[in-house]
Amino acid sequence: MGDFDFFVGRWDVTNRRLRERHVGSDDWDEFPGTSEARSFFDGAGSFDEIRFPTRGFSGSTVRLLDPTTGLWSIWWMNSRRGVLEQPPVVGRFTDGVGTFYADDSDEGRPVRCRFLWSAITPTSCRWEQAFSTDGERTWETNWIMEFRRAA
Repeated sequence: MGDFDFFVGRWDVTNRRLRERHVGSDDWDEFPGTSEARSFFDGAGSFDEIRFPTRGFSGSTVRLLDPTTGLWSIWWMNSRRGVLEQPPVVGRFTDGVGTFYADDSDEGRPVRCRFLWSAITPTSCRWEQAFSTDGERTWETNWIMEFRRAA
């Protein structure tokens, strides 16, 4: 429990997202965000809302810890779609890095999705999303968020 307690509070976020996925691109779109996170269930749950003021939408994440398995499930939703996205990514923290996976689809093709939480300090952290289309032999990171604790 409490793995996401580091994330409680307000953050300024630098987002970098690939303009095109699955084509070997290195053309990144950079844009700002602000995030606020809370914990619940004595640290066995986490919720955040992130706003993308230059993109005209917001997103939220709900995280729940299964006390039996010790695995976290993470669900994403955004204001444009208005649904709780399925499936959740599932995983845990090991040696200060959170790694979470799901079988999903992107642009109509099956992908293995991976979230990484890393570089966690009291004032900063990093999240990234990557997709694999070849059974996890290779990964394409397609979205990176660099968080800095807001004043």
